[in-house]
Amino acid sequence: MDKQRERPGPPWHKWVERAGRGPAWRSALLVAVIAQVGSEWAGQGQSGRVAPDLLARLLLLIGPALLVVRHRHPVAVVYGVSAVTLVYLGAGYPHGPVFLALVVACFAAVIAGHRRAAWGAVGLLWAGHLLIGHWLYRYLPPGGDGPAPWARELGVAAWVLAVLAVCELVRLRREQWSRERVERAAAERRRADEERLRIARELHDVLAHSISVINVQAGVGLALLDSDPEQARTALTTIKAAGKEALGEVRQVLETLRAPGAAPRAPAPGLDRLPELVEQAAAAGLTVETAVDGRARHLPPGTDLAAFRILQEALTNVVRHSGSRTARIWLGWRPGSLVLRVDDDGPAADSAAGGSGNGLAGMRERAGALGGTVEAGPRPDGGFRVTATLPLRAPAPPQEDP
Repeated sequence: MDKQRERPGPPWHKWVERAGRGPAWRSALLVAVIAQVGSEWAGQGQSGRVAPDLLARLLLLIGPALLVVRHRHPVAVVYGVSAVTLVYLGAGYPHGPVFLALVVACFAAVIAGHRRAAWGAVGLLWAGHLLIGHWLYRYLPPGGDGPAPWARELGVAAWVLAVLAVCELVRLRREQWSRERVERAAAERRRADEERLRIARELHDVLAHSISVINVQAGVGLALLDSDPEQARTALTTIKAAGKEALGEVRQVLETLRAPGAAPRAPAPGLDRLPELVEQAAAAGLTVETAVDGRARHLPPGTDLAAFRILQEALTNVVRHSGSRTARIWLGWRPGSLVLRVDDDGPAADSAAGGSGNGLAGMRERAGALGGTVEAGPRPDGGFRVTATLPLRAPAPPQEDP
């Protein structure tokens, strides 16, 4: 079974994932250092602003300090950082890296699913900046300051819109990644279930057929052990051959299970082994007649295996559940399909071999996986008939959404 390759995300995919899951104190410390150093540098280029003092340094530490708990309390942190930033701006300190803490807090809130809180915090900061710049400036430092120019307000508005746009982009991308992860996990579960079902069918078909042969021959050997030792020896030889074949096929199935996608060491059985299947049935005391209608053609590997297993299971059911010691196999080659028919004359027998009841279900599953059908039931004139129709062209694999 081929594994689906996961498509890599955009270049910043892993960075965003690490940023959302990494230790909070590392990024908070980095933001604090940038804010402390950057604000000092920004103050040199902004005349008329209050030079950063002890209160400014404290505010520049409180904002990043709140980021340490942003994963646990994203809403409280984003509003708290917005309020601290607003106090910093109201005190007349220079603009600059002080906004970085709010960007990180908004990012954390969006990742946690609180996009409205991020919008509200950024909107609160913008509204507060407008009040400070056009009304409260009379009462706040620096003294003698006039209303803020509208060009600066446009710049702040552009910054607010940019932050919100980035937050929305992060939200959309994370939702998309989450859906893709869920879809990949569901696809993996489906493939695992299909693989388990395939292995269960293989093991059932192999073991049911071989154990039925062994059971019948063991009964013959026990019955003839004293009266006809030579015939009992033949039965034991048949048991040994059936057991060896079953072990080989089970080993092949288990090797596929251990190494999914690896090529099997032995070719899968197909209709070319039909004579061998007839011989095994004969060893179990069942005479099998075969007839072919139409010109045989090459079958896809999956169809060839399914045809063999269906015939094998049908003959196994005759051995285990029918009182008839004769079965007839008919292969009908049609332009677009292969028809398999197995008949026995019955009547049903109470077999000590028992059964799991999964044989017919397994045949229908095999045929259904190829787009075919299996019909089984009593015949009007007595006996039992199994008819399988398999398309000669393998079905196209399902297309996955890009």
